[in-house]
Amino acid sequence: MKLDTKEFELRMNKSIEAYKNELDTVRAGRANPNVLSRVNIDYYGVPTPVKDIAAISLADARTIVIKPWDVSSLKAIEKAILASDIGITPANDGKVIRLVFPQLTEERRKELKKQVSKLGEDAKVAIRNIRRDAMDKSKEMKKNSEMTEDEQKISDKNVQDLTDKFIKEIDVITANKEKEIMEI
Repeated sequence: MKLDTKEFELRMNKSIEAYKNELDTVRAGRANPNVLSRVNIDYYGVPTPVKDIAAISLADARTIVIKPWDVSSLKAIEKAILASDIGITPANDGKVIRLVFPQLTEERRKELKKQVSKLGEDAKVAIRNIRRDAMDKSKEMKKNSEMTEDEQKISDKNVQDLTDKFIKEIDVITANKEKEIMEI
């Protein structure tokens, strides 16, 4: 009986999705509403994501407009954005908040590229940890006589092939994001 890799493939897919979500929060010179995904405000005593209490739209390639449904939350949204790690000062005109993304400097682009590389390495580590779990399970099954040595070798090869596939996917995603960052 070979090792069923479905569970491990599912976990690796979740790691890839988490990595993509993490990359969405890295701003690459263009306005991207996803940079606000981690910004929460204290709305009547409850931490609430900005996207749940306001309409977020793009005015142009470099400007995000946040129009809260409850105008009284404008100050709280502004305060939450200032406290976040977005690095952009919001402009509040009493009705909407505008976030204007400045053109990235060459130095900032290189910094962001390093950040993306590090996130990519972290994602690869997560994939390798899942591989280790799968290999451990395979060894345990062999030890408990649930599989033969040949079945273990086949299972280990399948797990390694799966790992290689996901590592390549991370490399492609990382390269695309780095290219996007370095575009002027």
